[in-house]
Amino acid sequence: MAVRACGLIIYRRLQSAPSSKVTDGIEYLLLQTSYGTHHWTPPKGHVDPGEDDLQTAFRETREEAGLEASQLTLIEGYKKELHYPVRGKPKTVIYWLAEVKDCNTEIKLSDEHQAFQWLKLEDACKFAEYEDMQAMLKEVHQFLCSKE
Repeated sequence: MAVRACGLIIYRRLQSAPSSKVTDGIEYLLLQTSYGTHHWTPPKGHVDPGEDDLQTAFRETREEAGLEASQLTLIEGYKKELHYPVRGKPKTVIYWLAEVKDCNTEIKLSDEHQAFQWLKLEDACKFAEYEDMQAMLKEVHQFLCSKE
């Protein structure tokens, strides 16, 4: 049986983006794990019994980044499933897209993570070592650009 996890790709729009393209002012939130290889990832975690996938994504975001659902706007029309093996077992991670309503909202990490960064797309892709994560970030960016 595949391990199932859910999370949110969180972004913010910087009000002071100097260029005319709004998408240039978009930054993505990545958290650095305090275990293993200290990889960078959006907030995510395992589905608890009795929870639906989206509830899990919001709970994990609250636990790992200190962001409440009321501080976020869920973006309609984007949902992505990633599939990859973890320690020899299949894992499915489902991500939704959410924007922080106030770009100055404080991030409060749990002990599962040791650092966080708000990163423009290019840097976010450098931090996210996994190809499927890089591809998803680029896809999200294209999705946001297409909505402009």
